[in-house]
Amino acid sequence: MKIAVDAMGGDYAPGVTIEGAVLAAREFDTHVILVGQKDLIREELAKHDTKKLPITAKHASEVIGMGESPSEGLRKKKDSSIRVAFELVKSGEAQAVVSAGNSGAVLATGIYVLKKLEGVDRPAIAALVPTLKGASVLLDGGANVVCKPSHLMQFGIMGDVYARYVLGKENPRVGLLSNGEEDSKGNDLTRSAHTILKNSFINYVGYVEGMYVYDGSIDVIICDGFVGNITLKISEGLVETLGDLFKAEMGNGFRSKLAYILARKSLNNVKERFDYSEYGGAPLLGIDGVGIISHGNSSAKAIKNGIQMATRFVTNRVNPHLLEDLKRNQEVQKLTKGHPAKIWEQIRHKFTHAEEKWKKQMVKSAEKEE
Repeated sequence: MKIAVDAMGGDYAPGVTIEGAVLAAREFDTHVILVGQKDLIREELAKHDTKKLPITAKHASEVIGMGESPSEGLRKKKDSSIRVAFELVKSGEAQAVVSAGNSGAVLATGIYVLKKLEGVDRPAIAALVPTLKGASVLLDGGANVVCKPSHLMQFGIMGDVYARYVLGKENPRVGLLSNGEEDSKGNDLTRSAHTILKNSFINYVGYVEGMYVYDGSIDVIICDGFVGNITLKISEGLVETLGDLFKAEMGNGFRSKLAYILARKSLNNVKERFDYSEYGGAPLLGIDGVGIISHGNSSAKAIKNGIQMATRFVTNRVNPHLLEDLKRNQEVQKLTKGHPAKIWEQIRHKFTHAEEKWKKQMVKSAEKEE
């Protein structure tokens, strides 16, 4: 197995990215292909003991910056490290891509080069969320801001496959993120998707409120990319803020400092649960290949774990399983083809029409009595 790593991607590339690749090659014996400017790659590799390690390099003359437009980068920089890495997967020279570079560019390039899996309308970013019972999958994490009910249906299938074949959950509980558990809650998008998901083959348990995202009761949390990205960013900010508040409180007085020293190990364990570097990155599900999008601020440990995640996706044959489940739910998905976001509207229209008819009958009855 060979994993193509975008050596130029990330806030601290190429140094930290290459360090992470070296750690992965040493610890997991994974063949890593470092993609980027060869002179810089050689310079960084010289700082490590790489004898007998399965590491090779592939030259790419261009880099898509973190602040660049993904579409501009895709169109103008055809020899970018991101694009060359995905081309290696397309040609069969590598089985997966790991990049901490411009996430929009990774998303756009992955779809452009590898194309979408048959039956997938919109690939999605699947993020792992730490919970009281391990980890849950949340998708979409930001790839699709505007979605149709059929997209949310497909996200549910993707998340179900991820949870089963990568996280080892036997019968994942799938929920749709909403502002309440009742069927009447949500908006037109969620209500339409809710109707379809109830008829699917996955273990869909209904709406899930935000307060239950972290308790572990739901294994797969579905939402559009707008809601998903905000949820993830709020979570990251909350963890940082709570840590700073705790440190500030513990700095007041001798007893507080003593309590902090005694509780430091437990606090570090909790912080580690919420550390994105432990997961390595978020897979881009729905493309005809494997792509892992790592955090732009990734450490060497995060890159190493991102490479390990990529190997697990290839080894566990996630895409073949996803194709099987998409075909299995094909008939259900047809419910929205040609008229997205209309199912709930039609149902609501029927109820409204029936209510108006009933009111007219009541008025007529009242008039007759008079």
